[in-house]
Amino acid sequence: MQFIRSIIILKFTFSLCLAEFEKDLQLQLILAEPGDTIKLSSGLFPILGTLSMEGKENIVIKGTGMNSTTLNFSTQVEGAQGLSITNCKNIILEDFTVQNAKGDAIKCQYVDGITFRRVKAQWLGGPKSTNGAYGLYPVQCENVLIEHCVAIAASDAGIYVGQSKNIIVRFSEAFENVAGIEIENSTKADVYGNNVHGNTGGILVFDLPDLVVKEGKQIRIFDNIIKKNNIDNFAPEGNIVAKVPSGTGIMVMATEQVEIFGNTIIDNKTAGTAIVSYFITEEETKDTQYNPYTSSIYVHDNIYRREPQIPTLDHDIGLLLFTRFYKDVPDIIYDGMPDPKHLGAGGYIPNSRRLCIASNVDADYLNLEISKNFESWYSPFFAEFKTDINECECEQEPIPEVVLDID
Repeated sequence: MQFIRSIIILKFTFSLCLAEFEKDLQLQLILAEPGDTIKLSSGLFPILGTLSMEGKENIVIKGTGMNSTTLNFSTQVEGAQGLSITNCKNIILEDFTVQNAKGDAIKCQYVDGITFRRVKAQWLGGPKSTNGAYGLYPVQCENVLIEHCVAIAASDAGIYVGQSKNIIVRFSEAFENVAGIEIENSTKADVYGNNVHGNTGGILVFDLPDLVVKEGKQIRIFDNIIKKNNIDNFAPEGNIVAKVPSGTGIMVMATEQVEIFGNTIIDNKTAGTAIVSYFITEEETKDTQYNPYTSSIYVHDNIYRREPQIPTLDHDIGLLLFTRFYKDVPDIIYDGMPDPKHLGAGGYIPNSRRLCIASNVDADYLNLEISKNFESWYSPFFAEFKTDINECECEQEPIPEVVLDID
């Protein structure tokens, strides 16, 4: 009996200590002064509510390592995010993990100068629609640096940067997410040196309607390994990312000025690289300021490798590709919808506004020409698609390197 009483006392004391950790950490976030470093000890710390910091400047939140300091939100009962950072400047997050957040793991909004370094966002138990949407989630931010980070099993995007400007995502790993890395409605982004594998879609560059920031541009995707992004799409129904076909390496949708080069794109079963308009989603929009077309896309000097395999059969495009190409699906797929505002006499489009494809290794090409081949559900199964990559033979000026303004 004495032994049982001792165990109960120890558990109660341990629970009090954990509760004290959360309370103390939140107090430090509230009281932090410019130049402070908030240090997180080694250990696994259950957290019951969203941790938040607002209106701070020049703060570092630092653990002892992404495999040593873990903030676990499995028993979270309050708030939608794990860690929320709002209206701040020059914030650095380093060396810890946020695990099993009820919603987004780490959301940063209206932050100028946000660095994620050796930070992991993870949902245990593998891909599930009940997992939080976003892992590392800066939105409406400027000067974003994400490096040496890991994102696992987000039901939307593991690493997501939206409606932001001046962005670098590098040397990070994303797997078992619906989208590994996503850049959305953002301007001036460099995404390079990342290992993106085992997601539904590897790297997405999207512009979507009905957002505060209307367009994105000047995005460079280079020197990444994008491999076997073939898991079933597990996004909750109704999310736009739920329309991404399983087996997509890179998808560019409704964005302009995107340069894709130096990547190794391996065994993505449905599309190595897809360049599509918003019309591919079959969703309507009333956003009159939204441009649903792509333009100025330059795909060059990538390596494509693809073992013969069946594309996804859970998506209309996958079924079409299977019917027409069986296991030998083309690597680069274009929906054939140029922006009408760049069309000149006789349908001429200047090279600077076209889809240009040059100097890739083992890259086959397909132009779906959806404006004329998809008038009815059955017509694409009988259409003669264009497969001559020479129609995209051109070059464009390189997009400038992103330079961050971070103190």
